[in-house]
Amino acid sequence: MKKIYKSTYIGLLLLGLVSCNQPSEQSDKIVNDSNTPLHLLTPDYHTPYQEWKTEDIKSCLDKVLGYLESTTPTRTIDKESGEEITDYTQINQHAQLDRGAFRLASYEWGVTYSGMMEAAKATGDARYMAYVEDRFRFLAEMVPYFTRLLNEHDVIDAQMRQILRPGALDDAGAVCAAMIKLNRIKPEMDFSTMIDNYMDFIMNKEHRLSDGTFARMRPQANTMWLDDMYMAIPSIAQMGAYTGDTKYFDEAVRQIFLFSERMFVEEKGLYMHGWVEGEEDHPAFHWGRANGWALLTMTEVLDVLPEDYPGRDRVMAQYKAHVKGITRLQSGEGFWHQLLDRNDSYLETSATAIFTYCIARGINKGWLDAISYGPVAQLGWSAVATKVNDEGQVEGTCVGTGMAFDPAFYYYRPVNVYAAHGYGPVLLAGAEMINLLNQFFPKMNDSAIQYYSVKQNTTRPIFGIAE
Repeated sequence: MKKIYKSTYIGLLLLGLVSCNQPSEQSDKIVNDSNTPLHLLTPDYHTPYQEWKTEDIKSCLDKVLGYLESTTPTRTIDKESGEEITDYTQINQHAQLDRGAFRLASYEWGVTYSGMMEAAKATGDARYMAYVEDRFRFLAEMVPYFTRLLNEHDVIDAQMRQILRPGALDDAGAVCAAMIKLNRIKPEMDFSTMIDNYMDFIMNKEHRLSDGTFARMRPQANTMWLDDMYMAIPSIAQMGAYTGDTKYFDEAVRQIFLFSERMFVEEKGLYMHGWVEGEEDHPAFHWGRANGWALLTMTEVLDVLPEDYPGRDRVMAQYKAHVKGITRLQSGEGFWHQLLDRNDSYLETSATAIFTYCIARGINKGWLDAISYGPVAQLGWSAVATKVNDEGQVEGTCVGTGMAFDPAFYYYRPVNVYAAHGYGPVLLAGAEMINLLNQFFPKMNDSAIQYYSVKQNTTRPIFGIAE
């Protein structure tokens, strides 16, 4: 009987009939329980459900790299004439960084620089690191000229103002963290002036609550935004690794729990997006990307916090609790929703990519179990990969989003290929999936992706594990 099943299944496969949606009238032979192993019919997945090869993931990342190389130039121009300024001593009040598709000094691009560095490490392709080096070198070269312009005329390009006089954590933290990462890899590239300026703002000038928690004065006074975990804390932790001064590790750990104590909803395993001091009730909307920033924060802190550092075990427990909450809400398409616990909100790319990276990273670091979480990460990557178009643009990413007190605000946020928030997370997710596939051996077994620590050398559609 097994031989009959096998030959029938192969024949159906060759005829293209093994699909849940294909009617039996396409074949003269009726497919039924007696002549076909129905459990092996191929489901009609919307998101490809597949085994991945590292070269296929790299091909996807290469599209993104190529697109960003062509759309984020490193040039200074005179905005009056439109001409490039090559002699930087001639930079005047009309000078600005060339307006590419994305801003080189934005927090979104701080994440992109981090993603490029992870992709360089995972793939061995030097082009990814060159992308970061070229742009940081360019920005560093611009600093003295635009500093003079700012001091003499109080006029400056908006992107350079973010670097020289940051006014919010968005201006400082993500780019600072990326610069420190590059300096730790390549100490000869000295960005200490910019790093120190960023860190001075983060540690000494950003608004805080009375207990020291980072907060904003919008949209209400003393509002905590979950986003600010990522806009500050990873750079502080990186500063600890960079300088060896443990006060930065202490502050990073402290901030994680100041945020978590107010904003983590234990019964859901999710963070709320906003918290307003003095209010009895808070806008408990579990926005996807903000939860991504929180999980990415803990992932990055655990990356650099010494194994025996006080508080590390608490950070790890918080990371795992959040992963559990996130994992149970993954959709059948592999994406996560814009509002995580509301299935009628749209499926969103950037949050999905962040969760994919953080979960894959946790498996590779030994924080999470590959059997339980490997398929979650792989399904997430399968979803993300469908949103990288042939040009290398990332589709389905929610644009910048403030904090609101009603669901309609989140449900109807636009998506756009120029929403810069998607590119860094896609690079991070793809790079970490390459690392995951180099460490584990996912394989289809009984139509489901399973993760194995040892390669399974079988072509059988269903197989057991030899003792």
